[in-house]
Amino acid sequence: MVKAAFRFSLGNFECTIVSDGTFAYPYPTQNVFINFFVNAPKEHLKQALRRHSLDPEKWNQYISPYPCLVINTGQHLVLVDTGAGNLAPTTGKLVSNLQAEGVMPEDIDRVILTHGHPDHIGGNIDKEGNPAFPKARYIMWRDEWDFWTSEPNLDELKISDHGKETLIKVAQDSLPPLQEAIDLISHETEILPGIRVISAPGHTPGHLVVEAVSGSNQLLYISDVVLHPIHLEEPDWYSAVATNPHQVVETRSRLLDMASKENMLTLASHFTFPGLGYVLQKEDRWRWQPIKNLQK
Repeated sequence: MVKAAFRFSLGNFECTIVSDGTFAYPYPTQNVFINFFVNAPKEHLKQALRRHSLDPEKWNQYISPYPCLVINTGQHLVLVDTGAGNLAPTTGKLVSNLQAEGVMPEDIDRVILTHGHPDHIGGNIDKEGNPAFPKARYIMWRDEWDFWTSEPNLDELKISDHGKETLIKVAQDSLPPLQEAIDLISHETEILPGIRVISAPGHTPGHLVVEAVSGSNQLLYISDVVLHPIHLEEPDWYSAVATNPHQVVETRSRLLDMASKENMLTLASHFTFPGLGYVLQKEDRWRWQPIKNLQK
């Protein structure tokens, strides 16, 4: 069972990873085709899965945590991503889990949206269709907003028509109501002292990641630049929902290189909760080292 929250300090910042719930991704097992690694050679993928103690013949679903990040800078309360909302019976726990941590929706004054997929924006609005965090300014990359609020072309995605319809519906339900509360950015910038957004396209056109720095401490919220630790070992493998696979590989290499060289604490959305660890260089690739004993 995924924990509801995980607290840790980053210099003078107080951080909490708050769960919105989990989601079971089904994986077709024929030809070992797995949605996270659509271009992986069959035998090579089998070997990679087994290195992670996963039997490719039996691994028919992946239970993914859906975490969101709260950063209390002392002056501002920042939420990164809003979870999946009512996407599934197992999601939509963000607000109640925030409240259990003593955070009310009206306490949040900034919401950073890393990209427009359902599990990152599904909690943008409440049941009445109003912004769920009523006193917050929402922040998103302009290219991402423009893509999802127009008529997105998802023809290149290697997912079902139903999957494409879900992506579009959630985006067009969850983004337009923010029209008066959204700040769209088009360049890398420090949006608040110690909190910076970095361009990370490929997974989606305007995907971004968040860097938090307090004193000598650094955190990189890498969102969906990688979806599984195997992506560090096989950085050329991409998922079925990548809008630009070439950019995925380019972005991944740039950010993993930065995280490893600067020894940054890293948060990956879909890794085992709480998804915190370090990226370690391994020749021309990387490996994941999950953090332990960090919780306050």
